[in-house]
Amino acid sequence: MKSFKIVLVEPQIPQNTGNIVRMCACTDSELYLVGKLGFRLTDKYLKRAGLDYWNEVNVKEYSSLQRLQEEFPNNNFYYLTTKVKKLYYDIEYKEGDFLVFGSETKGLNENLIFNNKDKCLTIPMKADQRSLNLSNSVSIVLYEAIRQTNYIR
Repeated sequence: MKSFKIVLVEPQIPQNTGNIVRMCACTDSELYLVGKLGFRLTDKYLKRAGLDYWNEVNVKEYSSLQRLQEEFPNNNFYYLTTKVKKLYYDIEYKEGDFLVFGSETKGLNENLIFNNKDKCLTIPMKADQRSLNLSNSVSIVLYEAIRQTNYIR
């Protein structure tokens, strides 16, 4: 089983997704792209950011988050958002968990957050700032999950 599963819901910036592909290769994680992408998978900036790591990452596309959840009913799904107080390092991760991130411009759907409050997490930052870069956010949370599980040594 791959360590962790990174989910990007409607990502908009190809360079962020390319960076995340590279991170997934280096951490033996899978990448799930959900919904309408703001770029094509053939985008030169996406490919450049992912360098030659593309062949080492299992990238899957899903039309909706609901379809992905239905396929993996026994896995934990954690939703990252700036709209909650529960910190990303205050839970216990296990291999196979899904780490779900929203688009760079909209984040995750408000209904999704409201209906999954117990599974929503945030990264602390100054109160007057809007959000962190998507690829930085993924790396912060993913490496905490790896640290907790000792997955990579």
